Amino acid sequence: MRICYQSYVDEAHAGPYWDHLRQHLGEVSQPNTEIDIWGITPHDAYAHPLVEMRCAREMICNAVRAEREGYDAFIVGHFQDSGLYEARSAVDIPVLALGEATMLYCCQLAQRSVIVTINPRFIPGFHLQLSRYGLRERVVDVAAMHFEPGQILGAFGDSEKTEAVCKLFEEQAQPLIEAGAELLLPGGGIPMLLFAGKHGYEVGGAPVVNGIEIVVGMAEMAARLARRSGLRTSRRGTFVKAPDEIVEEYLTNPVRLET
Repeated sequence: MRICYQSYVDEAHAGPYWDHLRQHLGEVSQPNTEIDIWGITPHDAYAHPLVEMRCAREMICNAVRAEREGYDAFIVGHFQDSGLYEARSAVDIPVLALGEATMLYCCQLAQRSVIVTINPRFIPGFHLQLSRYGLRERVVDVAAMHFEPGQILGAFGDSEKTEAVCKLFEEQAQPLIEAGAELLLPGGGIPMLLFAGKHGYEVGGAPVVNGIEIVVGMAEMAARLARRSGLRTSRRGTFVKAPDEIVEEYLTNPVRLET
């Protein structure tokens, strides 16, 4: 089985994160699964909806490319899931996303989950995400640390910086736990991977979830179901498939600025 994992950073700027991610994907996947990481350039270096939209366009193009290159599934390895529904409507292979997969799975683990993201500018987008997924009564709040996406990359391979990020995460999580939160979702693949080495990590009795392992497992399952039973994305309504000529138009017509 071949899976493409779409990161929203690129290898040139990721530093040790890229190596940690590659190793972790190998550890959490099945022995017969091959996972390739693809990046985005320019990478996601600033928390803002405009950056999300730009990265989403490249991700959608990469989903089409992955399908054409024979991958069995495509993972959007970005907790904000930017472009997820559009990618799902452009290809027939399963498209799983870090945020959606993690939130849905965690509904089996707790009634009241919360997100602690890396930057307050992500908070409005998370609330829109929760409304789209119908999870506002299950993922009940969002808090934030104060990092740009690129800053937290510096903690990989540095135990002191990792512990400093953990402390900031716990400080934001504690009031949510006191208000009734049962489960903690780090709001991004970068902090999820950073915390993955803390086996059984909890804050005030609330488990801290590693969604990377969840989305990989769900992608493997989706690919097996598609192959064995033909179970695929519904094409009625939300994920109606774009005609081939519309996909080609999307791929070959970049945005141009008038001069």
